[in-house]
This record gives sequence, structure tokens and C-alpha cells, in this order.
Amino acid sequence: MEIGDLSDLLVWAAATTLALAMIAFAIDLGRRTDERLEARTETRAAVGAGVGAPEAGSASGSGPVPAEASAPPRRAAGIGMSTSWLGTVLLGVAILLRGVAAGRTPWANMYEFTLVGSFVAMTVFLVWNLRRDVRFLGAFVTGLVTLFIVVGLNSFHVAATGVQPALQNYWLVIHVGVAIAATGIFTIAFVLSALQLLRDARDTGSPFLTRPGFRWLDRMPTPTSLESMSFRLNAVGFVMWTFTIIGGAIWAEDAWGRYWGWDPKEVWSFIIWVVYAAYLHARTTRGWSGRRAAWFVVVGYACVLFNFTGVNLIFNGKHSYSGIS
Repeated sequence: MEIGDLSDLLVWAAATTLALAMIAFAIDLGRRTDERLEARTETRAAVGAGVGAPEAGSASGSGPVPAEASAPPRRAAGIGMSTSWLGTVLLGVAILLRGVAAGRTPWANMYEFTLVGSFVAMTVFLVWNLRRDVRFLGAFVTGLVTLFIVVGLNSFHVAATGVQPALQNYWLVIHVGVAIAATGIFTIAFVLSALQLLRDARDTGSPFLTRPGFRWLDRMPTPTSLESMSFRLNAVGFVMWTFTIIGGAIWAEDAWGRYWGWDPKEVWSFIIWVVYAAYLHARTTRGWSGRRAAWFVVVGYACVLFNFTGVNLIFNGKHSYSGIS
């Protein structure tokens, strides 16, 4: 078996492992929702029977006990985290072997972009969990990453080979690497904003989202908290995307003798920059928040996805390096 084939097998293994992680996180989310519903039912029954809860400063304690403090261990969430780490490591090794097989940096075509971007998104999620409990994102992040990997394997996969002379430059490592990292960060921010929209719609009484099947949304942080987390990630991603455009212009001048040529990829990269710049400006100086800000993020991420797929597959330009045959 050649190194490239081994890399592909590890990618499939990573996708399978992350799919199992998604299932585990979904089970955890469902169980926590059921536990909360049972706790509410028991509390209402106790109140109806005339049994009061301990008051703050009473002999039984100094105040209310947080729900999480007495909650049973979240075994499903633990399994989800363990399998997420395993899947991410497998994906990282697969990317490394892909680079060895091709003899270059492993992000020179759409298949490799997909793998590395997925790896970055998972890394952001896992590292963030070391500082703050954001396991509520687990089912959505692992599900989205699994989808990306499977689509990459089935639609974008190409053999591990060398690259065109124009790409044999250290800017491939810098410019493209930063762009992929920014995309991974934008992915997590998009998930947060999508959950913000859903949670906000449920809180405001949306007929569809108030159904029992969406009780898991009650386990999400408040829309304000979700928006704050998304904003911070988007700010980081925006800085990286700004460097991507600047680095691309420098590379273009070195390779083609001009900084800007209105190539489709250049145009859409600039559109993405404008959308996220408008979002950050509107939120920080114009007071835009809530659903308007969240929809800005959704539109921005849609532009990111189109820049990655549609621009590469539909338009012909100097950046047509998808490698799909």
C-alpha cells in the first residue's frame, strides 16, 4: 500500500470516528434535555404539594445549588470528546501522510483544502473546550466536519501529486495556510450564529421551534452569549482573512507582475472581507446585535463556501487549481 492510499484510509477512519462523536454528542444533548424536563416536572409537583425549596441562608445551605453541580456524569459527552480527539488525530496524520506522498505542503487543491479546513475547525473546538465547556457545539461541529470530509472524499479527491510551477512557492504555505485557518474559525463562528438564530426564535415563540422535538435548544446558552462567542471568533478570522488578501496580493505581484487583477477568486475573497468588515463595523459602532448580526455571519459564511466551491468549479481564472479531473 502506498502512502497516498494509507492517507485516504485514515481520512475515512477519521470521518467514521467523527460521525460516532456526533452521535455521542447528540445523545448527550437529548439526555440533558430529558433530565431538565424531569427536574421541572418534579419541582412543579413539589410546589403543588406545598413543599418549598430551601431558601438562601437556610440551614440546608447558603443558597440554591446549581443544576450542573448535582447532575450525573455526562458519559455520552465524554465519549464524544474522546472520539473527537481520536478523529482529529487520525485526520491530522492523514494530512501529514498526504504531504509526504505529494512531496509538498498538503493544501494545494480542493480535496486538501477540505481536509485541512476540517482539521482546523476541529482543533479550534477541542482547544476551546480546554478553556471553556462548549461541548454543546459538539454534535453540530462534528456533524458539519464529517459532511465536509465525506464530500471531499467523494467529490474532490485527486491523487497526491506535485503542483503547478506557479504554486511552487513559500507563499503557498503562508497565504493558503492562513486562508484555510481563517475558514476553520469562520466555520465554528457560523455554527454559533446558526444556534443563536434557532435559540432566539424558540425564545420568542416560533410555532415550529416551540415543538417538543426542539427542547434541546433550551440547553444552549442564551442568544446573547452565543452572539458574543461568535463575534470573538469572527474578529480573529477577519484579521486572518485580511492577511490572506494582503499575502495573496504580494504573491500575485511576484508571480504575475501585478497586485490585483480582478480574478474571480480575488473578487470573491474581497467580497468576503467586505461582508465580515461590515458585520464587525455594524456590531461595534452601530449597535447591531441579535438576529441582524447573526444573519450577517450566515451570509458571510455562505460567501466563504461559494468562494471555495462555486468559484473553483464554475469560473476559470488564475486560481483554478482545484485539480478535479
